[in-house]
Amino acid sequence: MRALEINLLDWQKRYGTEEACVQALMQQRWPEGFRCQRCGHDHGYVISTRYSWECSKCHYQTSLTAGTLFHSTHLPLTKWFWAIYLTASDKGGISAVHLSKQIQVSWITAYRILRKIRMTMGHRDSIYRLHNLIEIDDALVGGRRSGKRGRGAEGKIPVLVAIENRGKCAGFIAMQQVSAVTHETVARFVQCHLPPSQWVRSDALASLTEIGKTQHHAARVTPPDKVGKWLPWVHIAIGNLKAFLLGTYHGVSFGYLQEYLNEFCYRFNRRRWEAELPLRLLNACLMHTQIKLKIV
Repeated sequence: MRALEINLLDWQKRYGTEEACVQALMQQRWPEGFRCQRCGHDHGYVISTRYSWECSKCHYQTSLTAGTLFHSTHLPLTKWFWAIYLTASDKGGISAVHLSKQIQVSWITAYRILRKIRMTMGHRDSIYRLHNLIEIDDALVGGRRSGKRGRGAEGKIPVLVAIENRGKCAGFIAMQQVSAVTHETVARFVQCHLPPSQWVRSDALASLTEIGKTQHHAARVTPPDKVGKWLPWVHIAIGNLKAFLLGTYHGVSFGYLQEYLNEFCYRFNRRRWEAELPLRLLNACLMHTQIKLKIV
């Protein structure tokens, strides 16, 4: 379903006040009006506690933000909404330092906001599957270190990448950080992102033979000068990913790489709807449930 295109001025008009943000969250949570989650009664009233309602029948109190992405937040919703807009509208992504300056919060607060938004992006894409002709390859992501290059290099994080080959253009993409490229990790990746019986191309890495158990798999040894013909889009995507990570975030650590992969894939999969992206991301955040951050 197409979303509305929106620019900064339109966003300010629509979500520039706390009341407007509250109404947007209410519309998503209670589209037909307030309903008590305990007794189902359809009438309640606002109490003095911020964003809270009390059922007029059983007097059960509930917070509008409880169980949502904004659970237990102490920030104004306007700052959350602006964070969502700035994250979606910046093609290269926005760093926590830049976001903290834009919405006037501490760096750690901006960082936690961005982590939750990226997790929402990953959850949104996790419900979709890739189809038709698909290219799969592995990539190594990590900081620069002296020593061995390529597979087996220290400090590198392996990532599995799958992308739809639509001839003259790439389709949708999926990326997953793994501990190592093994038969087990490849099998889980394929199960999560591909329905059975798709046409898949890859190089001849032994671990990737696992793909053939559920897919129509064609593997080929691909020297560097032949990659552009056999696996053109997956290598372009890997190059774009590395530029994205280094350009905006100057590299990422092992514990948080998947969140940045989520963001890259979310943007890539919606690159043709750039003007719609802020409202698409807002809808995803409004629909998403509470996220508990893990310290890695």
